[in-house]
Amino acid sequence: MTKSDPVVHALSAFDDAVRDGGVAVFAGVDEAGRGPLAGSVYAAAVILGRGVEIPYLNDSKKLTEKRREQLFDVICDTAYAWGIGEATVAEIEEINILNAAMLAMHRAVESLHTKEGELVVPELLLIDGDKARGFSLPTECVIGGDAKSLSIAAASVLAKVSRDRSMLALAKEYPQYGFEKHKGYGTKAHYEALDAYGVSPVHRPSFLKKYFAARAGGRA
Repeated sequence: MTKSDPVVHALSAFDDAVRDGGVAVFAGVDEAGRGPLAGSVYAAAVILGRGVEIPYLNDSKKLTEKRREQLFDVICDTAYAWGIGEATVAEIEEINILNAAMLAMHRAVESLHTKEGELVVPELLLIDGDKARGFSLPTECVIGGDAKSLSIAAASVLAKVSRDRSMLALAKEYPQYGFEKHKGYGTKAHYEALDAYGVSPVHRPSFLKKYFAARAGGRA
């Protein structure tokens, strides 16, 4: 199936090149939720074995919500190991979103486990993007990695689905904001809800500075 899917084949080829370079066990790492106005930021780490086939897997941003949900269980069942990490709104506000995203990545890597619950320490981390801070393990940054590496693409799906599910839970707690639709991003409907109901405890105040300035009559 992988060979008949050119996208998955290309993603697999990237990972195979890493293995052929002498790294047998490595994890793809990605985050989701750096941009929204509300909710935690999530990250995931995934270790895949050589020859693993995950049809339709791609950068999570290129997949429908339904497809991502389908792939979530497939990835967890197929991966050698996987882990998910979260950094809360309070942590985002305390250390800023970039450091919070890194914190979520650290937590994802530290929780890498097999289906049997055994913790796994990879030889290398493939980090999506151009920054990797404070990791004790060797790292390699891969810009646009979720569209290049199968393991990073898998991590992008786990992180995105985990965050979306958390926003669906918050939608039940704060139904007036419509989190189930925009997942906390700054859509017109979201700003209209903020105008009507104010800021909730799960919003990121530092992300709403322009909103506050506009409401106060300043320039956004």
